[in-house]
Amino acid sequence: MGCGNIAAKFASDLRLVDDAVLVACGSRDKHKADAFAERFSAAHAFDSYEALAQSDLVDAVYIATPHSCHYENTMLCLENGKATLCEKAFAVNSRQAKEMIRFAREKKLFLMEALWTKFLPQYRKLQEILQAGTLGDIHAVLVNFGFMPRTPTPARVFDPALAGGTMLDIGIYNVFMAMSVLGRPQSIEACMKPAYSGVDEQCAVLFRYDNGAMAQLFSSFMSQLPIEADICGTKGRIKLTHRFYSLDTAIEYYPDGPESRQAIDVIKDAEGHGYQYEARHVCDCLRKGLAESPVMTHADTLSLMEVLDEIRRKSGIRYAEDRE
Repeated sequence: MGCGNIAAKFASDLRLVDDAVLVACGSRDKHKADAFAERFSAAHAFDSYEALAQSDLVDAVYIATPHSCHYENTMLCLENGKATLCEKAFAVNSRQAKEMIRFAREKKLFLMEALWTKFLPQYRKLQEILQAGTLGDIHAVLVNFGFMPRTPTPARVFDPALAGGTMLDIGIYNVFMAMSVLGRPQSIEACMKPAYSGVDEQCAVLFRYDNGAMAQLFSSFMSQLPIEADICGTKGRIKLTHRFYSLDTAIEYYPDGPESRQAIDVIKDAEGHGYQYEARHVCDCLRKGLAESPVMTHADTLSLMEVLDEIRRKSGIRYAEDRE
């Protein structure tokens, strides 16, 4: 549902998933749907989201529309009995997220946030390292994600009606990474620089924890930042290199200063962008008859959305949906 750039990468990676077939795509633009279907060999192209959701040919829907549409699109799929994988950010705010999850549970249908990073082999390896205590006690997490959007700038980037800005688009990865390592913060400080439209063009966030640990997070559409994550403990440091949230990143371990770098080997697919991992997980959940992922749980999604809400409240990022 939605035929943009991320949808294209997801569709491409479905060919690496043994028990998944792309049978249909839906767009409000018939020409775009037809072109997408031809490109990825989908048997059917629909010129409305309603037609896609109502199709008896479809078992599960991947939602790749703008953030502001996720609530409406997810509810449409659930109303029509479809298992649903909704792209991050799952919703504009936690109020919407709670309603989406409540409705899925009521209908006994599978619903998961498509936070693909959590299913990548690099992320799983990082969790193994942390659980083994290799870094000792974690005191600091530093994450940067920033780039200057290409010209002409896609409308969704700065449009408040589409929940634009850095936080729900790229800042969510920073928040997710910090929470994956340190958990939910006890206090949050945040500030942002507004774009011409009022959404955040840059946002700085500080997480504080009762044990003294801190996370410093920075997202920007104004600068080319090193898109990296550093996790620092009493026994060393881990760096997730360029594009820390993706299949492209490498893991470097520094047990004793910058000259002690050690590469951490990670086994990963030779092909694909990385979306195949979450797609395989969804297929596994559906085969088992699950209505909720044991990896990206509803509680995980709600906690993440509530922290994002607090960051936006502290920094002054507001959308129309917050007033409903």
